[in-house]
Amino acid sequence: MREIWNKYIKTPAFLYCFMYTLATLTNSVIYLAQGTFEDPSGNWHELDRAVIVFIAVLAYALIRYIKMKSFWLKVACVYVPTMLLTFFYVFLRGLTVELASSAYRDIFVNYTAGFVFVTLVVFVVTLVRKKKAAKKAAV
Repeated sequence: MREIWNKYIKTPAFLYCFMYTLATLTNSVIYLAQGTFEDPSGNWHELDRAVIVFIAVLAYALIRYIKMKSFWLKVACVYVPTMLLTFFYVFLRGLTVELASSAYRDIFVNYTAGFVFVTLVVFVVTLVRKKKAAKKAAV
């Protein structure tokens, strides 16, 4: 159980907490800078953010742990279903509340930006690990 925690759950859980906190703080600073002292969307907005961050962390875990020869093919295979999952979540939210006219565009831009960030992190980590392994093998 400890091996499963350390290998598959610990890093995504930490990443989830970090990304959720960063997104919440950024949102709060933006609202305060605009002179809005309470989030107009309230608690639902927090739950929406939690779901979207969870999907982003799921994408990270899939990119990191799925084995495919081509990194960029793996990224595409992860991006498409997770982007569709975010659109589906926005659709479900649209059944309960009226969505902004730009809701799908906003989620596309925000999720894609987060996905690109996560992909670059995984790519850099993979390169560093390969270089370390090659150095070890050469010695």
